[in-house]
This record gives sequence, C-alpha cells and structure tokens, in this order.
Amino acid sequence: MSLAWNILIGNGISFIAGIFLIISYCVNDVKKAYKYQFFNAFILSISSVFFFSWTGVVTMLIAASRNLFVYYDRLTKNWTIFFLLITVVLGIHVNNLGFVGLLPVFAIMEITLCNYYLKDIKSLKIGFIVNSAIYILYFLTIFDISSVAMESITALIGLVSLIQLVRNK
Repeated sequence: MSLAWNILIGNGISFIAGIFLIISYCVNDVKKAYKYQFFNAFILSISSVFFFSWTGVVTMLIAASRNLFVYYDRLTKNWTIFFLLITVVLGIHVNNLGFVGLLPVFAIMEITLCNYYLKDIKSLKIGFIVNSAIYILYFLTIFDISSVAMESITALIGLVSLIQLVRNK
C-alpha cells in the first residue's frame, strides 16, 4: 500500500476516533468522559499503524488501558507509576520519529498524572486541553490532518465548556 493510501486510511480512522474525543469534552461527568477517552485512544492506536508511528500505537494502547482503570476507579498510585514507567520505557524503545515520537510520551505522561491527581471536571478539562495542544503538534508532523482538526475542535469545545462550567459555578 502506498504512503498516500496509508495517510488517507489513517486520517479516516482518526476522524472516527476524534468523534469520541469531542464527545468526551462535551460531557460533564468524569466517568463518561473516560469511557469516550478510552474509545478515542484505542481507535487512534489503530490509525497510528497507518502513519507508521509505533510510539503512537504503543502510547495509545497504554492510554486506552489507563482510561479503563480510571473508568473503573482502579487507578491507584502504584498503577499510575506503572503506566508512567511503561509509557517512558516502551515509548522510547519503539520511537522511530526522533523528538516528534516523544510527544505522545509527554502527552500520555501529562494526562496520566492528571488522571491520578485531578478529580474534578474543571481541572480535568484543563488537563484535556493541554493534552490536545501536545497532540496537535504531534499529529501535524505525521500528517494526521483529521486528528489535527479534531483535536483543535475539541480543544475549542473544551475551552468553551470550561468557561461555561466556571460561569455556572
């Protein structure tokens, strides 16, 4: 399969993942947000194969697993440390994109720390927005234009949702 087809298929799959990301930003329930974040990460792991981003595949599978732990209220301190360590070790080991390949590692570490330490929806939305910013840079460099668009839209939606949440409290 040619690189052009890989990019096209990868973008199609990423678009589907982005729908779940948008949904996760729109809900005001932490548990539901992580359910949709699980689907987003799992589907992005599949699209990463088409972009030849092995760091993306590994970190998205780790993120999907971690999101399940959060969803089921099982993300303890020990599991948080485990997810951080496995992200660094495996992410660096499979990195084939230089500094760009480290961006998903940074993003997964950032959001894993947010998952463990932040429990209110306002703080989590801020964590999601920061995470989106990191991923926008990463997706731009691997030509995942669907994810750039979806991350940009979700960051904007997350920002609007955050502002509404702050105003309503």
